[in-house]
Amino acid sequence: MLSITEIKTGSHIVLNGDPYIVLADQHSKTGRAGAVLRTKIKNLKTGSILNKTFQGAEKVEEAEIEERKGQYLYSDGSNFFFMDNETYEQFEIPAEVIGEQVKFLKEEIEIGIFYFRENPINIKLPIKMNFEVTEAPPAVKGNTADGGSKQVTLENGLKVNVPLFINTGDSIKINTETGEYTERAK
Repeated sequence: MLSITEIKTGSHIVLNGDPYIVLADQHSKTGRAGAVLRTKIKNLKTGSILNKTFQGAEKVEEAEIEERKGQYLYSDGSNFFFMDNETYEQFEIPAEVIGEQVKFLKEEIEIGIFYFRENPINIKLPIKMNFEVTEAPPAVKGNTADGGSKQVTLENGLKVNVPLFINTGDSIKINTETGEYTERAK
C-alpha cells in the first residue's frame, strides 16, 4: 500500500479494481488541515483521465504493471490485434483503450504491452517511428513567411508539418507522443 507521500507522477495505483498511472501530482498542506494530494490519473484499461484528491492518511494499493515486448498484427476496425513476443499469444485491445496511439500503428511494429494481473491492458509505442511521405506539395523558393514549413500526408493518412526540403517518397521520423516531425529517416 502507498501513502499519499509515496504517490508521484509515473506511479501505478489501483482504484476500484482498475490500474491507473499518475500523470500529475500536487502535494499541499494548509494550517490545521491534513496533507492533501491532488492528482491527474489515467485509467490504463479504458484510457479515461480524471482528477482525484487523496486526503491525509489515505492509502492506495500499488498496481503491479508488467511491460513485455509485442507486435501489432492487424485491425478489424473497432479492435486491434497484437501478439506477445514471448508466448506468441494473440489478443485484442479495443480502439477506445488505445486512444490517440491508433493513428501511429503500423503492421508488424514492435511495441510494449502493459499487463495487469496477467491480462494485457494497453500498449506503448516507440517514441520515434518512421513513416513514408505519400503527398508533399512542392516547395516554393522564398516561401518562408510561415517559418519554412509545409504540410505533408503520411502513409497512415496523418498530416504533419515538415521542413520545405521533404518530398513525396521520403521517409521521416515522427514523435508518437507529440505527433510532430523530428528528422529525416536514414
